[in-house]
Amino acid sequence: MFFDTFLILLPLFILIASGFVMGRIVSLSEDTLLRILTDFFMPFLVFSSLYLSPVSPLDMLTLSGAVVFVLLLTFAAAFLYVILVPSVKRTFILPVIFMNSGFLGIPLMQLWGGSGAMNIIIIYDQIQTFFIFTLGYLVLEGGFSFSGVKAALKSPILWAIVAGFLFNLLKIPVPDSLIKTAVFAGNAAPPLAAFALGQSLSKRKKGRISVHVLSGTVLRVALGFLVGILTVRLFSLTGLMKSVILVTSALPAAVFSYVLPARLGFESETPREIVIISTVLGVVTIPLSFYISRII
Repeated sequence: MFFDTFLILLPLFILIASGFVMGRIVSLSEDTLLRILTDFFMPFLVFSSLYLSPVSPLDMLTLSGAVVFVLLLTFAAAFLYVILVPSVKRTFILPVIFMNSGFLGIPLMQLWGGSGAMNIIIIYDQIQTFFIFTLGYLVLEGGFSFSGVKAALKSPILWAIVAGFLFNLLKIPVPDSLIKTAVFAGNAAPPLAAFALGQSLSKRKKGRISVHVLSGTVLRVALGFLVGILTVRLFSLTGLMKSVILVTSALPAAVFSYVLPARLGFESETPREIVIISTVLGVVTIPLSFYISRII
């Protein structure tokens, strides 16, 4: 089962590796690539997927509650770590809370479970994205700030989330040609996301890995999976939704968990290292989490 899962994920790993190699050979602007992905292609994918999602409002509500539960528990663990270890900056919290459900998770679930699994993780990712641009700003700023709210409101993904949910729930009609355009543009997002992740990994400089980076990696992956188990049992999740929640909760840290601090001028080296180490380990931890999710 482990090897079969690895083969399913092989196209994803190849695209990540391709992005890594090209990032080493050609000078690519990481910020430009991420902006094209997050401000153009991802909003199309988000809106079209949410608008066309067959997930019922009740399942959507259940899924939302499960995601919030996962985020709050991991936030509590990361916040406690920062309190107990005063030398660790609060940017440590972000990569522990937020997993790579977008750049990595969406193409991952598309390869593994097709449109059904992808529809679920897109909802998971958009709920998390909402928290990235709200809770994430609060963590970095040390509390509420108007600058954080202003920056959040400028995010195309955030508005795509709102529009997608509203148009779906209210059954607002959209011309077929526009939906086809959104789907066509959105289909470019998963492979581009995998490529962008590899390109981000190519920027890492050699050096010693700190104990806090290792701790953050363990909290993100191992604790994330344990929280996922608790969540699926508490919310009585089964089938495809159970597997998606379990695997997604243990995914490597989100790229945004270091991009956001970097853009706002905060220390981003620790979250960047956690993103890189957890992603490299994902070659083993992701197939392992799929395997465990089948037998529990």
